Amino acid sequence: MTKHFFNITDFPMFVGLDRVYDQMLKHSEELGKTVPNFPPYNIRKVDENKYTVEIAVAGFSKSDIEIEIDGDTLKITGNSKDDADNLLYKGIANRGFTRTFNLADTIEVQDASLVNGMLKVFLENIIPENKKPRKMDIKEEQDGTDQADH
Repeated sequence: MTKHFFNITDFPMFVGLDRVYDQMLKHSEELGKTVPNFPPYNIRKVDENKYTVEIAVAGFSKSDIEIEIDGDTLKITGNSKDDADNLLYKGIANRGFTRTFNLADTIEVQDASLVNGMLKVFLENIIPENKKPRKMDIKEEQDGTDQADH
């Protein structure tokens, strides 16, 4: 049984975050079982709402890489064609890979580019209007008005 640092129910000020907490636990437990180390990658925060995932894919061409977005999952797969017939010595591993990233509900994949063996996937946190900070007006109730009407 996995021991967790805290239980979300111990923090009553986090209303409705139990689903997010459960997702994070699930993903962290899955990651702990199979932590891939190839290919190496960076996640760069460009500004408040923009991110770039950078993956070192030397030896892979654009046609060898597939980017799939499925709900809150970004999946990047590389399948390199092996030309071992012409090699006198093979010191570079052209092995296939799959990298999966779990995205927040508001993260959208905007674009991707491949330059000098570096795949860059550009992400943006697009916050819907109803989730942006706003001021709430307080209405004045007349005596005898039932609060249950709201």
